[in-house]
Amino acid sequence: MKNDKSSSGKRSARSERRKSEETKAKHWAKEWLDALIWAGIAAIILRTFFFGAYRIPTPSMEKTLLTGDFLIVTKLAYGPRTPMTLSVPFTDIYMPGVNLPWVRIPGYSDIKRNDIVVFNYPIDVAPISVKTNYIKRAVGMPGDELRIDEKVLYVNGEEAETFDTYMYNYRVDIRDRIRLSPSKVREAGAELVQSGNGFHIINMTEQTAEELSEWPEVENVNKFVLPDDYDGFSRRGFNFSDGFANHDNMKAFTVPAEGMEVELTPENWHVYEDVLLRYERNLVERNGDQFIINGVETNSYTFQQDYYFMMGDNRDDSEDSRYWGFVPQDHVIGKAGIIYFSWDGENWLPRFNRIFDLIHS
Repeated sequence: MKNDKSSSGKRSARSERRKSEETKAKHWAKEWLDALIWAGIAAIILRTFFFGAYRIPTPSMEKTLLTGDFLIVTKLAYGPRTPMTLSVPFTDIYMPGVNLPWVRIPGYSDIKRNDIVVFNYPIDVAPISVKTNYIKRAVGMPGDELRIDEKVLYVNGEEAETFDTYMYNYRVDIRDRIRLSPSKVREAGAELVQSGNGFHIINMTEQTAEELSEWPEVENVNKFVLPDDYDGFSRRGFNFSDGFANHDNMKAFTVPAEGMEVELTPENWHVYEDVLLRYERNLVERNGDQFIINGVETNSYTFQQDYYFMMGDNRDDSEDSRYWGFVPQDHVIGKAGIIYFSWDGENWLPRFNRIFDLIHS
């Protein structure tokens, strides 16, 4: 009997220990699950309202930002947007046809001329917040009059500020029977775009162009400007470009501003067509020189929000506002803040000298 009681007591003790261990395990698992849930919620809040991450996929902003740079984007700068769609967190999966009422929370700054801005690609066919992210420099503010004359941007009649990192295509004429080394061009920080009989088209900064002009094999270096009758870009399918077939030369136009009234004409319709139809969702009919807007015959229109004109710093290798038009205020995501990592895809090495660099205008 004593042995039976002793065995029963031992079994009871083991059972209690197992229950205690199971309770501890469940408690530990619950603690970790709670921690993961709260970490996920915190990450969603940070990503939605504070910061975003962005990778530079193309050379459109070189030499300011390099392909392979990873950026922190400050959404607080211009004001974060509350959620605009129902979507799966950290993915591009969203519920089609469901658009949430949203507001922009006030930020600590307005967009300033020459800020480097991340925004949703306006002509994507998708809800605003899930459109592709683009990054360019804001060169035209709401209400500005812009024109481009032989690659030179003019803002309100004055030549726009330029930066040493701007890149352009240059025509480089070579002396007779002398070959220009492609490797030498790359080592100088330039890119060979095209070669012809006795000349090359090279993409580079103004400083590099000056250095190349001193090479013994080089005869002349000049910016390559598209001829006046060039119309190749009118076939790209972008409405804005239909009236600006030559991105090196663009006649004067005004960037839309909230509350600004414009008189629509057949001559400026290509400039404002996307604004009225795509972004401000009006019904517009044209009858010769006359416009019918939302059933009312009128050529006068008042813009409902601010717009910006964006350009890449690599002026001849950037698909930007010169091709697809203005960036609406509601498409603005944030301001480029810091490079937290940079990867050199050609050499398969990190660019340690760029890590944690602040991004300046």
